[in-house]
Amino acid sequence: MQEWKLLRSETASYEVMLGRRGRRASGGATEMMEEVTLRGGVAMAPGGVPEEEETPRRDANIYCNHTDNSLTPDAAEATPEAATEMEQTKDLPVMPQKPGPVVVQGNNKNPASEKLERVRKWSIATYKCTRQALSEKLGRGSRTVDLDLEPRLELLKDDRQRYDNVTKLAQTLANQLAQFSVTQKTLGDAFSDLSVKTPTLHVEFGVNAEAQKFLSKSGETLMAAINTFTSDMNTLVNKTIEDTMINAKQYEAARMEYDAYRVDLEELNLGPRDAITMPKLELAQKDFQSQREKYQRVRDGLSVKVKLLQENKVKVLHKQLWLLHSAVAAHSLSCQNFLEQNMRQAGEHLNTPSVDAPSWLEES
Repeated sequence: MQEWKLLRSETASYEVMLGRRGRRASGGATEMMEEVTLRGGVAMAPGGVPEEEETPRRDANIYCNHTDNSLTPDAAEATPEAATEMEQTKDLPVMPQKPGPVVVQGNNKNPASEKLERVRKWSIATYKCTRQALSEKLGRGSRTVDLDLEPRLELLKDDRQRYDNVTKLAQTLANQLAQFSVTQKTLGDAFSDLSVKTPTLHVEFGVNAEAQKFLSKSGETLMAAINTFTSDMNTLVNKTIEDTMINAKQYEAARMEYDAYRVDLEELNLGPRDAITMPKLELAQKDFQSQREKYQRVRDGLSVKVKLLQENKVKVLHKQLWLLHSAVAAHSLSCQNFLEQNMRQAGEHLNTPSVDAPSWLEES
């Protein structure tokens, strides 16, 4: 009970204290409202400054203090450098901008226009070359003929066909020799088997078996030599001469284009010359000169290449033909020597007297 009475007394004293503070706060608010009414509705601070202006400043100071306290060490180190840059920026003179239109410099070359220009030039050149080719086939147009180069090109084309035919025949011979060697080796193995199983014909089967095996081995050597000859001929025909023939096709195309522009210039020279045709004539003369230089450059390069090819062709064929002939001769001589020796050995065995078994007719 005593504790309960003590708790009630403390609660009553606490309520009295709260009531006094409430009366003081209400009295201060009443005085402030009266001052606001007397001064025109604006609350003034004790120093004569309106509270509406002072409050944002305090808030701003609070925010500034909060920001300064939250800076990281890196930002604090970068602050002096930023201040230095700001001072340098302030020291730089400001250039006044002149009023007027601003000119933006751009690239005058348009990729689309360049591509269209190239297509136009290619179309014109193709049309002229096609017209020249048709006129030459129909026998109506004239063509430029190099009396020194073109006969050599014709001879080179004919030689290429002949060399290609020789290469194919040599390859066919090598394939047939390969099959022939395999057949001879198989036949020699069969003779050897029969020589063992047939004692009475041991010598005859043995001689033929040795002959066929030797011929098969010698044929393989000859076949390797022919394959080497075929490989070198393929290189000469399908690479060296073919490369020169590609240059010959380029020469023919340059010659055709040169003749097309030459005919075009001749037609303009035969026509009237006035203010309209003179620019065309000058342009045709310029194009003709350019095509003429290109034609001469390609012709000179091809002429040198044909001469070098002729020398190289002679050297290669001289070497390969002698190698092939030597291989064929060696094959023939080795076969001849072996067969002669084999025949002598077979004759010696056949001339040796032997006791033959009596025939069953004699026994009967």
